[in-house]
Amino acid sequence: MKPLDGVQIVDEWLQDTPLQSLFDILCADGGMAMIAGGAVRNALMKAPASDIDLCTTLLPEEVVSRLEASGYKAVPTGIEHGTITAIIDELPFEVTTLREDIETDGRHAVVKFGTDWEADAQRRDLTMNGLFCDRRGYVYDFVEGYTDIQTQTVRFIGEADTRIKEDALRILRFFRFFAWYGSGRPDAAGLKACNANKMLMSGLSVERVWMELKKLLAAPDPSRALLWMRTTGILGGVLPETVKWGIDAIPGLIRIEQALGWEPDFLLRLMAMIRPHGETVDGIAKRMLFSNVERDRLSDWAATAVPAQPVSNDELARSLYRGSRQGLIDAMRLEIVHLQNRDEEAAADNMVSLVAFAEAWEKPEFPVKGQDLIDAGVMPGKELGNRLHVLEERWIESGFNMGKADLLNSQDQTSEK
Repeated sequence: MKPLDGVQIVDEWLQDTPLQSLFDILCADGGMAMIAGGAVRNALMKAPASDIDLCTTLLPEEVVSRLEASGYKAVPTGIEHGTITAIIDELPFEVTTLREDIETDGRHAVVKFGTDWEADAQRRDLTMNGLFCDRRGYVYDFVEGYTDIQTQTVRFIGEADTRIKEDALRILRFFRFFAWYGSGRPDAAGLKACNANKMLMSGLSVERVWMELKKLLAAPDPSRALLWMRTTGILGGVLPETVKWGIDAIPGLIRIEQALGWEPDFLLRLMAMIRPHGETVDGIAKRMLFSNVERDRLSDWAATAVPAQPVSNDELARSLYRGSRQGLIDAMRLEIVHLQNRDEEAAADNMVSLVAFAEAWEKPEFPVKGQDLIDAGVMPGKELGNRLHVLEERWIESGFNMGKADLLNSQDQTSEK
């Protein structure tokens, strides 16, 4: 087994003490370990590495025994599939025994542990995810993944049809990695296999589907991946709400993000693809099991109207106070896309200014409390609530400038009338 000639990762994280300590533990007494998958891929693509996962020839029980003997914690996060999470100096590392899939139902696999690095690589999904590197950074490639990284080709390992039948989620992973790392057209064999097997995705859990979609939509520019997903009908299968609304706003949104320095926002991109309608967003949130934060943000956006232009900052501030600040920002950001698509540059520029104002705006605190009115002789109950509401509206219309004394005095004058 030889590494690739002239290919070595020299990133600083490779020499970090916790990682090298883990190598010491796993490589003692005939054991062998290498870094696998995403960390290797990202290092070769000059991208930041997030999780650092290792593979080893040691059985899971031996990994646990060695870690505990060295004074480190071993968490059996997926021990039935050979995965242990090693906690070294409070940093987590997944350590998985080399394995082969001997049976799969398209969602779960029965594995056999082994010591064959090539067999482990061959069971993975995409060539760029099938690379290993040792503790010195030398890269091992059994699937031509390094060549595909150089050409930005997202390609299944072996037969694409076989890989997808092992786990139908790999259809979405194919498009997700194309969004992040691919160029040109998608690999023809992979695209054909995804299209032919898309009905298998109906058996996937919505949690796994939504996780992949979020990662895809968070790519710097997912527009080409979404186009091919729409062309094959895969996008409509997982997000039927996009069928009648479409993805035509996505390229414009990407351009504006890049021009104005907005961070990629998977929820804003989803909003650009679906109808701003309460029942629509409620339906997708329930079906895809959105988090409360995700659901509420979409609901606020769907319930928020874009302010009619021209609108002053004072008028916008009143709308921000009365409604959802994030919902209004989301609605206005998407309105910029629509205005630019209609070549209404002046209106789009004004909306950009309004978004900047909304993002910098801080919600003021209403200075009058219920106790203030009670102290002034108002009895607790419905009348107290009504008076508070009247005073708050008066304060809003003043541009949030009236102080407590002025407000209380105004309500005294109102009650005298």
